[in-house]
Amino acid sequence: MTLPPAPAVCLGESMTVLIPENPGPLEHADGFRRSFGGAESNVACGLTALGVPAAWVSRVGADGFGRHLVERIAAHGVDTSAVTADPARPTGLYVKETGAGLDHPYDLGAGRSRLHYYRRGSAASAMGPELLAEPAAAPLLAAAPLIHLTGITPALSDSCHRLVRTLLGAPGKTVSFDLNWRPALWAGRDRQALRFLMNAATIVLLGADEAREVLGTDDPAGLRKLLPRPGVIVLKDDAHRSTSIAPDGSTLAEPALRVSVVEPTGAGDAFAAGYHAGTLRELPERQRLRLGHLSAAAALTVRGDLGVLPPTAVIDALLAADEAGWAATEVDQDGFRTALG
Repeated sequence: MTLPPAPAVCLGESMTVLIPENPGPLEHADGFRRSFGGAESNVACGLTALGVPAAWVSRVGADGFGRHLVERIAAHGVDTSAVTADPARPTGLYVKETGAGLDHPYDLGAGRSRLHYYRRGSAASAMGPELLAEPAAAPLLAAAPLIHLTGITPALSDSCHRLVRTLLGAPGKTVSFDLNWRPALWAGRDRQALRFLMNAATIVLLGADEAREVLGTDDPAGLRKLLPRPGVIVLKDDAHRSTSIAPDGSTLAEPALRVSVVEPTGAGDAFAAGYHAGTLRELPERQRLRLGHLSAAAALTVRGDLGVLPPTAVIDALLAADEAGWAATEVDQDGFRTALG
């Protein structure tokens, strides 16, 4: 399999995450552990875990939180050379709340989670088209075989929206756009702008529930009428299947693996990383979808955004498996159980 000569670029905000030491309502939390999270940096980490070079381009505050998350992301093998520190604005922050199944009016329920964001006025929200001319970012973006964006970034500010529109309009570039629908971020904004952004991308990824809410349909033919320009639309139907929709409206569906879910956070980003790794390695479309499912399955079995992938031999066997071998595979906290070897 071929590998691109330059890293794929994932551009967007990453934030410090505070996670309670024990699940349950936040008012019961006496201590928190620190981590990091962000859709685009998650995809970059997922790509490097699959052996694909990736860079994360963003802006953080000139503070300890920003330095920490850049260090952590770089530790995953991601190129962070084009991440700049803003001396006037802070690093974004969110708190992750998880349910404990307690008989308490504010408990979310076992296995459920909620993210509380504190990102208004963050360093990343001040990004704009001028970033494209920065000495560290410009060569990475110029050489990138793929640029990955999400619907989160254009909702952060008007300048971020202009940045995303500029990148999507870059001639000759393969640009991915994952809808990553965040209703709270788009409150008071024109969500129809998302249709314009998606239609300008080369690759569009979106969940079936997101498609229904933002575009009014999750029907492949209907989506193609609304989004005629992308080279491929990948429609994800939660734990059931993913469907690749070609420009002529033809479809290819691949079932998801059977997973004992620990927590759903990060699975969509993991799928994007797997799909893009398959794209950059020029795998057949079915194997691209399978690699997306494999990566998502690993993320679903951990508390956190980044899962642990199976050995390369297991990945290769699953990508080459027949339908029966693929369908017989099960995934839980102990790993991937398959008879394929």
